[in-house]
Amino acid sequence: MHQRLLEHLNTAVVVLDAQLRVVWMNPAAETLLAVSLVRVKGHTPEHLTGMDAEPIKVLRKALDEQHPYTQREAEIVNVASEVLTVDFTATPISRDELLVEIEPRDRLMQISREEALIARQEAVKVLTRGLAHEVKNPLGGIRGAAQLLERDLPEPQMVEFTRIIIEEVDRLRDLVDRMLGPNRPPLQVPVNIHAVTERVRSLLLAEGDSITMVADYDPSLPEVIGDEGQLIQAVLNITRNATQALNEQPQGEDQTEGEAPHYEITLRTRARRQFTLGHERHRLVCELAIIDNGPGIPETLRETLFYPMVSGRAEGSGLGLSIAQGILHQHQGLIECDSRPGHTEFRLLIPLDGTSGDHT
Repeated sequence: MHQRLLEHLNTAVVVLDAQLRVVWMNPAAETLLAVSLVRVKGHTPEHLTGMDAEPIKVLRKALDEQHPYTQREAEIVNVASEVLTVDFTATPISRDELLVEIEPRDRLMQISREEALIARQEAVKVLTRGLAHEVKNPLGGIRGAAQLLERDLPEPQMVEFTRIIIEEVDRLRDLVDRMLGPNRPPLQVPVNIHAVTERVRSLLLAEGDSITMVADYDPSLPEVIGDEGQLIQAVLNITRNATQALNEQPQGEDQTEGEAPHYEITLRTRARRQFTLGHERHRLVCELAIIDNGPGIPETLRETLFYPMVSGRAEGSGLGLSIAQGILHQHQGLIECDSRPGHTEFRLLIPLDGTSGDHT
């Protein structure tokens, strides 16, 4: 009876013997660890999950002292080589048996990061709109004054100076408009996400870069509801950032002279089921990943990556990622980023259950 109850739990449960060898595990544990009980029965946790010494000490301590212990945010590696962050509690059943409950934390931690990212995006939007209002009003006055001054100048050659004032005011106004992002709500029409990615691929291939563009699509994805033009802009901003960053990399020491490093960008689409974005859980979400094999994003930039005017390139305006995040936010979606040397991945997440729209 007790075993049947444990088998129906969503929490992963593993039973170990006095030598910390696997005696039994429920289906939730098999799913989490990507193994079957038949294959791992008799194995120790080090062999099964790649646990380091500290969690093993906790298991041994719980069994020796006959007292429950909990380890928070321990890292384990399942048989599929996925690194998982878990909480686990070791509870002794007897001198010879230890029950281990394992609770995955990765998704909860990811949801917390997403909520923080959404909150930051809202704060940036409010700040940008307030700044735009305060800047554009005096800019209009400066431009008007320069035009009036131009009419009354006694010497024609001095018109050049008023022209400079007007052109610089226009440049600043355009910059403020770009910081604000799209100035209209997104359209709400069916959009084939692969039409978006193929348009971006064709635009970048036409620029003649030596970077390989790889398409890895899930053809079963349904259409998203949104604005094709804005989605193209968001994907293009991120992908062009990647191509520019890769093209600016110096030649490696291990490469022969004249030989360019092999860089590639992959556009990958997948469906994510029962996925939470912010506070809302969606039945189906489209994940569009833009992956490059470059050196990665500097640690100092990762927390402020989507803020306006933040850029890792000397010539960058720092607006591309901010605008892309704003577009996804209007589609009730989100952009996530993970980066390490050799692998940088931007994931555009867009609901597929018809609930997208501007809820800001």
